Amino acid sequence: MADPTALLHLHVEQHRPMPLRGTLQAEAGELVALLGPSGAGKTSLLRCLAGLMRPERGTLRVGDELWLDTDAGVCWPPQRRRVGMVFQHYGLMPHLSALHNVALALLHLPPAQRQQQARRWLDQMRLTPAQMQRRPAELSGGQQQRVALARALARQPRLLLLDEPFSAVDAMHRQGLYDLLADLRRELVIPIVLVTHDLHEARQLADRLVIMDQGAILQSGTPAHIHRSPRNARVADLTGVRNRFHGVWLGPQDDADRAQRMGWLQWTLPEGQPTPMRLRVRDKGKLPTGQRVTWVVQGDGLKLDAELGLAAGAPAPDGHTPLMATVHTARHLGDTTMAVAALHALPGVELHLARSGPLRQHLQPGQPLRVWLDCAWVHVMPTRQPG
Repeated sequence: MADPTALLHLHVEQHRPMPLRGTLQAEAGELVALLGPSGAGKTSLLRCLAGLMRPERGTLRVGDELWLDTDAGVCWPPQRRRVGMVFQHYGLMPHLSALHNVALALLHLPPAQRQQQARRWLDQMRLTPAQMQRRPAELSGGQQQRVALARALARQPRLLLLDEPFSAVDAMHRQGLYDLLADLRRELVIPIVLVTHDLHEARQLADRLVIMDQGAILQSGTPAHIHRSPRNARVADLTGVRNRFHGVWLGPQDDADRAQRMGWLQWTLPEGQPTPMRLRVRDKGKLPTGQRVTWVVQGDGLKLDAELGLAAGAPAPDGHTPLMATVHTARHLGDTTMAVAALHALPGVELHLARSGPLRQHLQPGQPLRVWLDCAWVHVMPTRQPG
């Protein structure tokens, strides 16, 4: 449902030249990340915002300005929209210094003021006076990106669009750009829309994720909400939810279940064979009995004995199901260890675990584990039936 208070509201519907449909909203100072694979429609949506592409049908409102309304014949050109854009490959003029590249965005000011404002923005981007005088080829990738960002902001845009702006910067300098953008956001009061295919980048920077695939917006929400409650299996794939399983919805079994809005989920193997494992989880009242489902649980819902302070053989805490497993593989990634553990009672089913600190010692190949599944973290989604 549209939020009438949103500073940015875009709705598009298009079949050609590529499908594109969905609604995008953003508040002042909010960073929204468009996340999805190549060809998902992220850049096309960005082009609609910038005025570089007119959708078959759509509306776009920024604040009290109506930039696009195809039914009413309204479509503001790019130069009227006051949009700042930062591209993957910067788009800087190679024969001009960093200072003069930024000054190009300030041609509406007298020459002396252009130089003064350009220096102010480059100083805010943490470039030194010597770096301001260098041409793009004499600057590092990260420094070029800072120049491009300064140029985009110099005209004081109403909307800032970032099209995979950090992908050409090496990992060592990328974090510095993330920190710079975080600092700038405290001062900016405009919506920021970021296109990325990097899940880590999206989670680190965005207030809200917009998940796209094949031209459609599949889900929008905070990174935490989408990771815990993906709308469907495709969203789970695109947001890196590793612990995804199959089941059959059995529904509430007695009056106590119905009163507490709880239902039962039968765990099945990937091929669909039923198993004795049944989980009591929250019932949203949307699934018919017998419905095949996909369900997910994020890492917070999988605990080891040590995390719950339990000794071997201790009884299960309320709402927790014990799972006996053996660590199959473990990868040590700096301060974090990522492990895959095979479940003893469910052939072919694996758990993905990530731990840091002393708990990493439990994640060694061949190590037996008792993993507690907290059913409060289970999120159930209907499986789309073929045909």
